[in-house]
Amino acid sequence: MTRRGIARPGPGPATDAPARAADLLAGLRAAAPGASTVALAVRRGGEDTVLVSGDTAWHGGTAADPDTRFEIGSLTKTFTALLLAEMAARGEVTHDDPISRFLPRSAAPHLPGDRITLLHLATHTSGLPRLPPGFLRRGAPAWFSNPYADYSPADLRRALARTRSRAAPGTRMRYSNFGAGLLGELLTRAVHGPVPADRVEEHFAALLADRVLDPLGLTRTGCAPGGPQATGFWHGRARPAWEMPVLPAAGAVRSSPRDLLTVLGALLDPAAPPALPRTLRAALADVTTPRIALPRTGRRIALIWNIRPRPGHDLYHHSGGTRGFTTFAGFSPRTGVALAALANTAPVLTGAFIQRAYLDLRALARAASADG
Repeated sequence: MTRRGIARPGPGPATDAPARAADLLAGLRAAAPGASTVALAVRRGGEDTVLVSGDTAWHGGTAADPDTRFEIGSLTKTFTALLLAEMAARGEVTHDDPISRFLPRSAAPHLPGDRITLLHLATHTSGLPRLPPGFLRRGAPAWFSNPYADYSPADLRRALARTRSRAAPGTRMRYSNFGAGLLGELLTRAVHGPVPADRVEEHFAALLADRVLDPLGLTRTGCAPGGPQATGFWHGRARPAWEMPVLPAAGAVRSSPRDLLTVLGALLDPAAPPALPRTLRAALADVTTPRIALPRTGRRIALIWNIRPRPGHDLYHHSGGTRGFTTFAGFSPRTGVALAALANTAPVLTGAFIQRAYLDLRALARAASADG
């Protein structure tokens, strides 16, 4: 197995972090047998290690490296959460703003109980279903390749008007791509006002870059599907680049192992990155604030991030997938540990790759907690 990567030592004595990371990478590679490239990015004890194995495609690819772009699927939502928090820090929106502030009356979904707020969308407690009504039928012909590609702004408007739910906002957590995608459109409207329906992706991508990506120096992160990236695979078959023109805030972002580690490092210590705008520093802290507690589990939800309490430390984590990629990112603020794992193969029902990455994060955080 070839490995290409970087290791940046922290301020303390030299460690065996690169060797440990190589072992972790081998385990992740075994959990993603259909991938031509697997990447691991780790921060522990102030030391960064990024290792990448393989090529960008099984046939005709080039050597993958720490700057290779992967589709990150639902990890996109963590960037959308940062955008929400940054705009709240500016005073452009509040977490408790009702979505009706930004939508025409005819487009607002019909749900029982209280109004839906931006915070409900960012904690999956809005009452909106996982997917827009009618989406499964609309996307069925391209379900195993690109089901969102031909979903139109008109489809979304019709879906919003048709939406019904038995759960009142704030009463139940129900994971929703629909809600997270809608959140991105509402944030775009809050800054630009009503935008042409077919230009939502363009405006969202530009706003995200201006407020979050560029200030953090994430040169390999963005929504554009046409840029260079690894090829995704599903059961050994190459998949087309993932497209989400109507709901980009739910899953359209691409990123690299190096960029993801930069974001995770900033979340671990919002005061550390130099020259960040005040509003982005506030946002980095805001997104890690627990918002809701899940009954009987002890688990909590921040803005998008899942929080799993552990003895001596909490683990923040989220995963993502497209038809050709599987990704995981997590961090432990109390121990200073972060981990991102990426593979260019579709998620499997067993969740083996994501589970392997989560267990690796947990083990690193546990060891760091014991050392501390």
